[in-house]
Amino acid sequence: MASVEDVVASSVNINSRLPAQLEKAIERNIVLRIGWTTSGSPVPKEGELGLCPALPDGARIRSLGQLGPFTAAFGRGGTYTHQGSCEGFLGAGNDGSTITCERDAGDYVGYAMRSGRITVLDGVGSDAGSIMSGGILIVRGDSGARIGGGMSGGDIVVHGDVGPDPGAGMSGGRIIINGRCPQPPPGVTLRALSKKEADAINKQMNEEDLMIPSDAVCLESNSTPIEGIMSTCREDFSGISLVTTKKEHNPTYSTCDTVKLIGTDNALALPIPLLPYIPDGASKEIEHPCMVHKSPRDCDIVLIDSKNFVDLPELITNSAGFALDLSSLPHLGGADMDGLLVAAKSIGSESIKILLIDSLSASEHLHTRSTQHGLDCAISLLNDGSGTSAAASLPIVGRSASNNLEDCSAAMILPWSATSEDIVVLCASNIDFVITPAPDEDIEGWLAQTTAGLMAHLNRLGLNSIDALSRANLRACDQDTAAVSGLRLAGYDRPMPHWFAR
Repeated sequence: MASVEDVVASSVNINSRLPAQLEKAIERNIVLRIGWTTSGSPVPKEGELGLCPALPDGARIRSLGQLGPFTAAFGRGGTYTHQGSCEGFLGAGNDGSTITCERDAGDYVGYAMRSGRITVLDGVGSDAGSIMSGGILIVRGDSGARIGGGMSGGDIVVHGDVGPDPGAGMSGGRIIINGRCPQPPPGVTLRALSKKEADAINKQMNEEDLMIPSDAVCLESNSTPIEGIMSTCREDFSGISLVTTKKEHNPTYSTCDTVKLIGTDNALALPIPLLPYIPDGASKEIEHPCMVHKSPRDCDIVLIDSKNFVDLPELITNSAGFALDLSSLPHLGGADMDGLLVAAKSIGSESIKILLIDSLSASEHLHTRSTQHGLDCAISLLNDGSGTSAAASLPIVGRSASNNLEDCSAAMILPWSATSEDIVVLCASNIDFVITPAPDEDIEGWLAQTTAGLMAHLNRLGLNSIDALSRANLRACDQDTAAVSGLRLAGYDRPMPHWFAR
């Protein structure tokens, strides 16, 4: 059985040859075949993942075998037919492609689909069609739990039985079921499908063996889902002071090294350990790299979450890298992550930076898998709903980064606009840089003031580089801060006794 590394390498190799092969196939108006020799003998694929991402309009591909996650993801108009089964996230982020799987498919088929058509002919797993906003998903066979969960548009047609919680959290679209359907969850209505609706769907599908009968039922939303309110981090780092370990300070006019790098090869340089978050995109006047949700520049990191997942191909081809928000996306197992990364790297450039975001409480797991997948940065989200205090986050992230990260940066997202003091505290705690909301006005002035503040702190501490900071430069100003952070208590000048206990 092939190793994970071999499967990933084989997948990357297939995708690397696709653009040139597709160009020739489109010119000659032929179907590109994967899983057969040039003479037509079958050589089925076994486990390859992330294959054929972002298929362009006019492309036609047929494949053979048992494929892994994120097959034919982010389609942009091509036609893809697979003779065999697929694992999770088949056709995820589809926006115009026609995709057919002739056997069964795993969980999250058609995740975040915006347009196009996906047909699975032997059943699907759980969460098929989740958060789709358009297009049509057709399933012949049974489906798992939560089909159409969180969908806001489009149609799902199931010729078979559906699992529990169909349409949970849906706000639009329809789930049409020709089979047994359990009691729908709150906010979802079960009704008979009208003849006019059935005729329109059947005309759209235009396949006799997939026609909807007159006794099919339809699920629709009857209310607007209410988002739950979680705990927030109400504290900052004001209970921590900065002290020197040097006998001499630097002249106030000294220049200090404040640069931090993201990645190793063709690294992205941050002038200071700060990545401002500007959701709608930074203006051209701002030279500092930023994190954005849309309109990235070639020096920006684009945040990819459930809201803009379908736009990943366009976003990452215009940016320096992207950050996957795991707290917003469905759970991604090891193979799922490999499949998504293979697809994304095939779409973006070879030097693209890849960052991973997860909740503060999942920092150790985040750091471990970031190293396993060879990513450039692991980012802990302070305001993750747990209500953990800012001071308590320092040993959680810092110690895990020391133990689990290799050739990978550690960062943290703060819910407030950071000051130079915040940045110094985090850098002294083995956290490479901070991501923070930019102020609404005068962003350049804020960056200049933060840079000046960093220089002043480093010179007062007698340090020439931001990398020279350590926990020895930090003191807890009160017992509560010392108790949760493990820092030395000012005056007592040692950590609280319980930090020495086994």
